[in-house]
Amino acid sequence: MNVRRRLIPTAALAGAVTLAATALTACSGAAASGGGKDGKLAVTASFYPMQFLAEQIGKEHVAVTSLTEPGVEPHDLEITPKQTGRLAESAVVVYLKGLQPAVDKAVAQSGVKNVVDAASLTELEAHDSAGHDHGHQGEGEGVPGHSGEHDQADDKSEAGGDPHIWLDPAKYAEVAKGVGAALEKADPVHAADYRKNTDELVGKLTALDTEFNDGLKNTASRTFITAHAAFGYLAERYGLDQEGISGVDPESEPSPARMKELQELAKKENVSTVFFETLASDKTAKSLAADTGLKTDVLDPVEGITDTSQGSDYFEVMRSNLKNLQKALGTK
Repeated sequence: MNVRRRLIPTAALAGAVTLAATALTACSGAAASGGGKDGKLAVTASFYPMQFLAEQIGKEHVAVTSLTEPGVEPHDLEITPKQTGRLAESAVVVYLKGLQPAVDKAVAQSGVKNVVDAASLTELEAHDSAGHDHGHQGEGEGVPGHSGEHDQADDKSEAGGDPHIWLDPAKYAEVAKGVGAALEKADPVHAADYRKNTDELVGKLTALDTEFNDGLKNTASRTFITAHAAFGYLAERYGLDQEGISGVDPESEPSPARMKELQELAKKENVSTVFFETLASDKTAKSLAADTGLKTDVLDPVEGITDTSQGSDYFEVMRSNLKNLQKALGTK
């Protein structure tokens, strides 16, 4: 029996080979860029503020996971072996050096090529537990700070820069630009989208900065007391005076002298409210409020979004913070 074979024209065969080669190259490029699920860029973030930036800038092109689960206080996070393995498989890691020692160590050992340290993308400053600026990181002598005594030898700000840069929208915008550039480098195919998304996010942060500046311009008091001295940058940006019960590290315990000092300061500065937060214990803040006859309210450091947070994302929580500050300080 004769079997008739159809011959493929040379031009068609060449076209098929070219198409296959192009597809193979595209797949190889995706693999080289560290594709995650569904070919997306695999990004690991250390905690919520870094996760938010990666998601807002990367959008549909990235698969973002966070090392810090919702509801977990990030400062003392311990890394599991599973997380360490996932970290090593990432195409991009976004973290903030100096905030989470376990993360710093894991990132250093991960071997990931594209690592973004948010602390290197803006200028850090050292704030004492009262939120006063001690100068820029790396400078010699700082500006004299608060005179009160407090036993906080492990206060991170005393040894270097206060890491809470995301609570200043202007500084957070600087970090956003650096994260956007890193995503462009790791995934150049979608560079135009990352640039567009970065510009949009920076625009929103600039608008938020304006809201805070206008909303806190005229208040009866300029001093606020908070359980965790996370708001040094915010206070400095908008001309306020943060008085923290604890230091930059929320686990540090205030001394009896510090508690007495805060009681006296509350009377002197016409303070109406003691702020506590959602992820750390509110026991000390409420105790101080009870002793001084002050009200309590929430000032959220936006270190993680939970069901008890004042909003569903960074912008909503920050706007809730603004309203609570206005109420506590007495907006004129």
